[in-house]
Amino acid sequence: MGATMIEKIIRNHVKKDVKPGDIVTVDVDRVMIHDIFIPFVAEKFEEMGFTKLWDPDKAVLIYDHLVPASQVDDTRHFRVGNAFAEKYGMKHVHRSDGICHQLMTEAGYVKPGDIVFGTDSHTTTYGCVGAFSSGIGYTEMASILGTGTLWVRVPETIKVTINGKLPENVTSKDVILRLIGDLGADGATYMALEFHGDTVEQMSVASRMTMSNMAVEAGAKCALFAPDEKTAEYCGIILSDEQKELKADGDAGYAREIVYQAEDLVPVMACPSQVDKIRPVAELEGTEIDQVFIGSCTNGRLEDLMAAAEILDGKHTAPFVKLIVTPASRKVYNEAVANGTMAVLAKAGAIITHPGCGLCCGRTGGILTDGERVVATNNRNFLGRMGTSKVEIYLASPKTAASCAVAGKIIPPSAV
Repeated sequence: MGATMIEKIIRNHVKKDVKPGDIVTVDVDRVMIHDIFIPFVAEKFEEMGFTKLWDPDKAVLIYDHLVPASQVDDTRHFRVGNAFAEKYGMKHVHRSDGICHQLMTEAGYVKPGDIVFGTDSHTTTYGCVGAFSSGIGYTEMASILGTGTLWVRVPETIKVTINGKLPENVTSKDVILRLIGDLGADGATYMALEFHGDTVEQMSVASRMTMSNMAVEAGAKCALFAPDEKTAEYCGIILSDEQKELKADGDAGYAREIVYQAEDLVPVMACPSQVDKIRPVAELEGTEIDQVFIGSCTNGRLEDLMAAAEILDGKHTAPFVKLIVTPASRKVYNEAVANGTMAVLAKAGAIITHPGCGLCCGRTGGILTDGERVVATNNRNFLGRMGTSKVEIYLASPKTAASCAVAGKIIPPSAV
């Protein structure tokens, strides 16, 4: 029997054949720690007795969740992070340059075939370039910083095939929301999602990022796209023979196979307060809203801002509706300024913030209160995620979110 993508990546690291269920120890190519977890990682690292990092060049520290600081204790995270980075010679520290998952691929830290771990569940994002990436806790991270290794269980794989051309207002966000709805929030627990089909081949790397980012909402350990020329261009590399061979074998074994025809898909939303509670936008039309958020590590990239601007061009947000736009990185912000996207969004009434995670994780930058309703492009709509537990969060694509901002209520993009 042939091998799946995840089996090939792990096999290349351990230099032997593997199968689902095997427990192996892998050499780690890169790690990411963000500001929320750095104090706990630092404490555990020294508690374990380590005196140096296994490789200071392979650890990345990113301040994104707590910037700007909104609570008294936030600055302690910065002080501890700075002290740890200086003491152990960490070479890559980003202070408010962007959201961690955007920066890890944008700045070239992750390449096809890599094994990468981060102290955030949405580390699955890097599967967009064909890397095995997954979130871990601070104890595991401290161990990797000291040893450069981590044990993993080889996941089973669910093969997802999407063929055809997506309808005009259907995006990769709608695709992954539909898949999460069909799988359920625990339907891919500790499995790899592997994406196939000509629809996937037509997608940009940014669109693939949206899908791999949200795979964890179905419980997935990772989500993988086979590297292609788009991947190589995005990563600024020439694919090696090993990277070209990362696509799954024709006779690979799968736990389950799911097939979609792109033309059958429609704009959808995740309704409060479960990510797998999926309904077509048309069925929710007329639901009044108070706020719209376009951004996050899920949908804060240039193509997302441009998609929103396409809807908003020449229009304005509805009275009493706040539209908050958060680019995923400073680079994205500058690109959106340069091509005129930011001007369109600002003219339409958008509040444009610095790149960061504050609103998505309920810390700062537009959190809501009891009885308010928000349409957002981020990845979670749990109770209390973006404010109090009585805030209703609807997850949608940038096109749908922008349309709702204009209408002041939930409405399909085609209706604006």
